Amino acid sequence: MKRMVDVLHPNPRTMATWVPTAYRTHTLGEIQQRGSELLDQEVTVSGFMEANRGKGAICFVDLRDGTGTTQVFLKKDNIGEDELDMVQRMTRESTLQFTGIVSQKRPPKVKEGEPVPPPAYEVIASSVHVIARAEAPLPLGVTDTVHVALDTRLDNRFLDLRRTHVNAMFHLRGKILQYGREALIQEGFFETHTPKIVATATEGGTDLFPMMYFDTPAFLNQSPQLYKQLCMSGGLERVFEVGPAFRAEKHDTYRHLNEFISFDIECSWANDEDVMGVLERMIHHMWKSVAEDAESQAYIHAINDYRATQGEEPIEVIVPELPFPRLSYCDAIETIQRKGGTIEWGDDIDAENSDLLAEDLPQFYFLPRWPMDLKPFYIHHVEGEDGSTGRQLSRGFDLNFGRDELTSGGQREHRMDVLIENLKAMDLNPEEFEFYVAGFRHGVPPHAGWGLGVERILMKLTGAKNVRETVLFPRDRRRVSP
Repeated sequence: MKRMVDVLHPNPRTMATWVPTAYRTHTLGEIQQRGSELLDQEVTVSGFMEANRGKGAICFVDLRDGTGTTQVFLKKDNIGEDELDMVQRMTRESTLQFTGIVSQKRPPKVKEGEPVPPPAYEVIASSVHVIARAEAPLPLGVTDTVHVALDTRLDNRFLDLRRTHVNAMFHLRGKILQYGREALIQEGFFETHTPKIVATATEGGTDLFPMMYFDTPAFLNQSPQLYKQLCMSGGLERVFEVGPAFRAEKHDTYRHLNEFISFDIECSWANDEDVMGVLERMIHHMWKSVAEDAESQAYIHAINDYRATQGEEPIEVIVPELPFPRLSYCDAIETIQRKGGTIEWGDDIDAENSDLLAEDLPQFYFLPRWPMDLKPFYIHHVEGEDGSTGRQLSRGFDLNFGRDELTSGGQREHRMDVLIENLKAMDLNPEEFEFYVAGFRHGVPPHAGWGLGVERILMKLTGAKNVRETVLFPRDRRRVSP
């Protein structure tokens, strides 16, 4: 099985974007992909030195950049004794630049009946330049397959990112962002951005990061929710945002962050069922695109290569069927109780009880019609829609993947008088939300939306055990650096 660094290279459709720079004429991925065209041509390549082998008059260097690896062959007669000695004593992960001629490597010996591997190419160096020498020892191994503790990885993220499977994770994150945008744009949504410095809470409660905005107390925004709704009031009928949100929750679990990126949408003239449809179609497009795209599959391949070294099962991208199942809150409570779970109507559904639900459901499933008192003040309700205990049900929903909640959403309250009563019922002062309430005084269409955390969706796609693995530089209760 090939390593990802051997197969990962620029997509031929976007090859024109890989233009020469001051430090290289070609990427290492190009050398492998277009080697037959480049034979006997002079190239300049740059990268990290993974390893060097050989003594005396020759040396082989494994050079890696963000597109792949290529072997560089050095010979004393070609580059000189001093330069050869310098490379042979060079530390791993130093950045080097080589100029030389592209040549086809001697094919490896294969047993009779085994497939012949495709040709591989190398660079026969005529000169070398040390760009930056790496200090030794390294705080963590880049090419080693030994397990490295997550805190060590995050403390040295700059090196962790050089590891093949970690690098693949963040390339795949970029793909998920691309595919999500594609799906929403195809459905008539356009991208916008809302402020992240706000004067009041979005969700209510105390999960806020306070700050001073010049001389005015302010907060980092918990969600773009209120501002998305004002877009509906302004006639921007279908908007989406991909941006950060901040929650001062004191959770310290495998799936909680205090800063995260989410897809958020808002849609006019729509109810909860309408936007559940948007959500399931977007996720279906994401999974289908990853399953069909060669680059995305190369990233999955790289992650699975590493999982194999750790004795873990490979991840499989199973494209979900549409529509996703809908299991109402009331039915979910009955199902959990029937299976022996400990829960009462009106309780939140925790991960352990979600495990019981997931036994009979596919990976993705919706939980609609939650009790109104478990949802934020801006969620819509229809009078007379009561649960088994006579308590008001909402038009709010969650999307789960197995045991884990991925999304919360629902139809929003567009009636100003009801909105004010909801604020009061949740011990929130309507006067503090005047900027928001004002948007409902002159007619607002019924509207609905949701927010989907990028990190949680990537966890499910890649099999990551901790959400921090999917964030370049995570922020949680204990980590504010790097």
